[in-house]
Parts: sequence; C-alpha cells; structure tokens
Amino acid sequence: MSPESYAQVSNLLIPTATVIYALAMVAHAMEWALGRSAVARAEAKAETPVLVGAGAPANSATAEGGTAGPAGGAAAAAAARMDAASRIGLLLTWLAFALHLGGVVTRGLAADRVPWGNMYEFSITASLAVSVVYLVFVQRYKLQWLGLGVTLVVAGVLGLASLALYTPAGPLVPALHSYWLVIHVSAAAISGGAFTVGGLVSLLYLVKARAEQRVLDGGTMSAALRRLPSAEAMDGTAYKVLAFAFPLWTFGVLVAGPIWAYYAWGRAWGWDPKEVWSLVTWVVFAAYLHARATAGWRGRRAAIIAIVGWFVFIFNFVGVNLLVSGLHSYAGI
Repeated sequence: MSPESYAQVSNLLIPTATVIYALAMVAHAMEWALGRSAVARAEAKAETPVLVGAGAPANSATAEGGTAGPAGGAAAAAAARMDAASRIGLLLTWLAFALHLGGVVTRGLAADRVPWGNMYEFSITASLAVSVVYLVFVQRYKLQWLGLGVTLVVAGVLGLASLALYTPAGPLVPALHSYWLVIHVSAAAISGGAFTVGGLVSLLYLVKARAEQRVLDGGTMSAALRRLPSAEAMDGTAYKVLAFAFPLWTFGVLVAGPIWAYYAWGRAWGWDPKEVWSLVTWVVFAAYLHARATAGWRGRRAAIIAIVGWFVFIFNFVGVNLLVSGLHSYAGI
C-alpha cells in the first residue's frame, strides 16, 4: 500500500474507533443504571415481609428455603441485565481498542515513522495508552467499574483530535529525528495513560468514601455507588497504578528527555515550559508516593494529591502545547 492509502485507512479507523468507544460508554452507562435498579429491587426484596403457613402466597419464600419471590426474581433479572451491559461495554472497548491500534499503526506507516510527531498523533497514541493500561488492569484487578470513565475520556480525546487537532501525515521537524523520540514519548504516553487511570480511580474513591461516611453517620448510600468496591480497595488500586506509572515517567521524561535534549539542542535542561511542567508533574506524584510511604497518608489526602497530579499532567499534555510557545511546541495546528 502507498502512504496515501495508509493515511486513508488511519483516517477511517480513528473516527470509527471513536464511535465504538462512545457505544461502549453508553453500555457502561446502562450498566450503572441497571445496577441502581438491581440494588433497589434487592432492597425491596429484603424489606418485603415473608408469610409462612396457610396464609402465605404460593410464590412467597419459605422460612428456610430461600426461594425467590417476585421481587427477588426481578432483582436477579436486573442483575443479569447489568452483567450483560458490563460484558457488552468491555467487548466494545476491546473492539474499539483494536480499531484504535490499527489507526495508530497505519498513521505511522503513512508517515514512515513513529506516529507521535505532532499534537494529533500524540493524542491518538496517548489515548491508546489509556486503553492499554485500563484493559491490562481489568484483567488483573477487575476494573470493569471504571469502564464508563475510561471510555468517556478516550472517546473525548479521540473526538477532539479528529475534529480540532488533525494534521496530515508528514515528515518530522529536524529536532525530532532521533531514536530517543521512541523511548521518550512512548514512556510518557504509557505513564500518562496510567496517570489517567489512577486519577479516575482517585476521583471515584472520594465519591465512595464520602458515601461510606454518610452511611456511618446514619444516612444511606446511593444504589449505584454500592456497586463500586470499598473505598479502601479503590485507594489500594490507585496506589498500584500510580506506583507503576511513576518510575516510567521518571525514566522517560527526566532521564531520556534530557539526554535527547542534549543531543538535539546542546543542553540537557533549559527550563522550557514543557520541561518545567514535566518536572512539576513528577514532583506532585513523588509527593504522593512519599506521603504514603513515610507519613502514612492514605485515603482522602492521598487521593487529592493524585487528582492534582493528574490535572497537572493534563495541562502539561494539552495546555503547554496549545497555549505556550517553547522548544516543545509541536502541536502542528
């Protein structure tokens, strides 16, 4: 195939993947809605008095048998539909990921280089990294409950890239001609994907922890939130994801980056805006890990630091490229 043909394939696959991610998002939204229904029906079953003896309806539960009545059957049906929506959402995410991967690969073939030479290409690659991290951790830590947030973010980034950031495939600017491009940017993309997953988990942790505290104070918890893992489990998951991302960011951005800068510009560090915000991102996540390891910070305070770090990373990824001039301004738009 010619480079123009590869470019056409990529330009077809990326919007198609965006649509499939959006459909996966809808499926996960239905999963949450059906989850609320399932829990509500389970509560109705628990609160329904059971009659035993001659006066009991034929379809009521017996005192010891546990046979489900109408409310229990409806709750089980709602739970089954919820599980089906979850599976559909995950399958659609896998399908979108395959199309997304194909779009990134064919973009690279069209340009005859690694596909992250401008803002459009880094957007489709970084969002692919988010999907990779999510799908890997789904298999390891059962993160299906994060599917709605992940598909929302990935579909949003791909949609923005296709509509506002698109740049035709072309040669790299001279400063980017180096094998360090592969090492530096791939490490930044993968760690950025992990920062995103960790940030989303931390956001949901705050919501869940607040709901649990409300229950302890005598209140009630939203039915949808009961489907989430405990706040303690979510706090541990966020830590595992961010502990994976931090050393990768350290190597890719603060080790490989300065080495590449030395060969490209004759200096390892020049306080360029991208360099500064990359360092700020590193400092915030270093503070997160240090606070957990030495001060014993868990829960809300750690989650707030993780969320701040995620937003700093997002500004470094988007704001610096679009709003600030510097040696790293390769937005291409």
